[in-house]
Amino acid sequence: MLKQYLDKIPSGLKNRYSLTVLAFVVWMLFFDSNDAFMLYKLRSELKTIKSEKEYFEVKIEETKLDLDNLLNDKEKLEKFAREKYLMKNNNEDIFVIALEED
Repeated sequence: MLKQYLDKIPSGLKNRYSLTVLAFVVWMLFFDSNDAFMLYKLRSELKTIKSEKEYFEVKIEETKLDLDNLLNDKEKLEKFAREKYLMKNNNEDIFVIALEED
């Protein structure tokens, strides 16, 4: 009975070196801490992080341009201060109208 099962196994798998290599490959694919599933997950995470990096690099360049414009143009700086921080000149009054939400 055992002989029937052994005859069905290909001769390449009966070799102990082939069995060792097969066991090593199975171990590396499924049981190791850096298995194939973890590698896939890490590669997809790396792809996401690279796209976020590109987005933030573009935002940094935009911010540098805005800063350069604010430092070199007094009118733009004044407009930014008025809109963002509600600053005013000494001879002006600011009225803030708060709308009540239902």
